[in-house]
Amino acid sequence: MAMAKATQRDADTDALSLSAAIASGQARVADVVGAALDAIAQKDKQYNAFLSVGNEAAMARAREVQASIDAGRAPSPLAGVPIAIKDNISTAGAQTTCASKMLGGYTPVFNATVVDKLEKAGLVVVGKLNMDEFAMGGSSETGVNGPVRNPWDVSRVAGGSSGGSAAAVAAGEVPLALGADTGGSIRQPCAFCGVVGIKPTYGAVSRYGLIAYASSLDQIGPIAQNIDDCAALLSIISGPDKRDSTCIIDKPFPFTEIHPEHLDGVRIGRPRNYFGGALEAGTRRAVLSASEVFRAAGADVSDFEMPMMDDMVSAYYIIACAEASSNLSRYDGLKYGYRSDNATTLSEVYRLTRSEGFGMEVKRRIMLGSFVLSSGYYDAYYKKALQVRALLKNVYNDLFSRFDMILSPVAPTTAYRIGENVDDPMTMYMGDIYTVPVNLAGLPAVSLPCGFDDKGLPVGFQLIGNAFSEPALIGAARVYQDLSRGWVGP
Repeated sequence: MAMAKATQRDADTDALSLSAAIASGQARVADVVGAALDAIAQKDKQYNAFLSVGNEAAMARAREVQASIDAGRAPSPLAGVPIAIKDNISTAGAQTTCASKMLGGYTPVFNATVVDKLEKAGLVVVGKLNMDEFAMGGSSETGVNGPVRNPWDVSRVAGGSSGGSAAAVAAGEVPLALGADTGGSIRQPCAFCGVVGIKPTYGAVSRYGLIAYASSLDQIGPIAQNIDDCAALLSIISGPDKRDSTCIIDKPFPFTEIHPEHLDGVRIGRPRNYFGGALEAGTRRAVLSASEVFRAAGADVSDFEMPMMDDMVSAYYIIACAEASSNLSRYDGLKYGYRSDNATTLSEVYRLTRSEGFGMEVKRRIMLGSFVLSSGYYDAYYKKALQVRALLKNVYNDLFSRFDMILSPVAPTTAYRIGENVDDPMTMYMGDIYTVPVNLAGLPAVSLPCGFDDKGLPVGFQLIGNAFSEPALIGAARVYQDLSRGWVGP
């Protein structure tokens, strides 16, 4: 199919502009939410970004938020703004299926902590977003409801696993979305779709209510048209939570609209071995050009050799699949979720339910995880992967004694065609080579668009920081954003 025509985004469609218009009385919440619902109805058959849309609930919520604003109780800088949620984040009364037959029709009775925080801040949830099944995939093709299509070119993938979240924002269906990042699942689809995303530090955002893939790697984060909207949303969803013992942040990240004008004295490292090998020429050119923008802003950009590059993807998939094998053992056909109608014995309930309920990629990862955790291979694989992870954290500790942040590509390629790599898992896994180290070390990263490749597809880069350095990353991203105005969307 033909590539979507790129046009300049209207400034008043971003989240902060919409909320400012609502606060000043220039717009009503119901009108803003209604416009988002209309956009979804008109556009989403083309993109398949949404799995469900709650029209009546969203409009009822819009009236409640408007009443609070009219009474002088605007709860946050994003009050009244519509938002959509990745379908592995629990929403009370709305289906949460992880794009899997296994959870078809499952409706939680509780909200994830991030959803409670959104409601307290006055945002309006309009629907749930498509994804890779149980977040296992890098292209949003493995879900039971079919692939998400990239708004720049609907013959291409939107990236994964938060492809629906990135595509919905890129297509202008909603100004904000929540995704979840286990090994690049926010950053890669943002790069493929030309939008902005933040993977927060592990422990900065509660995982309570996030249906687990790999518990030591998963982290919820914001996706938006620009870094300011992402920062405002991060300030809402971050912060402590007594229901999540791994959420160790003391207070939410502050939100400020102050934009630094320069980056004098900021030290940015650029891993030279990330810019060879499989990195496509158009992606390399765009990311290197982005690094020159930082140099022009006063930053000291210097190259270094990233250690352990050949070990990162292997260690990540051993750990992630081991945790997935454990987390997904609960889906047995007895407690909740899908149960095979063909089973006549208890053994068949287990075997047929999991065979029929899970897709091929999920089964592949469960089998790999079970293998590396087995008694004969635990020391040879899983234990060594944990040792690699510990060494990687030491590597980053050393790097952040020399640099304030690291700039790198997000993915070796831009968006590829739907079906092109779905039967080639090794190619798909190697597409995560630049993103998985961040999750293994629990670090924050910001993904930003930085231009186009020779096919006219968006290219993204990432800024990686030390733990809980999100304010510094956001400040640097704002400088880049201010110096690279003129970005256009599909």
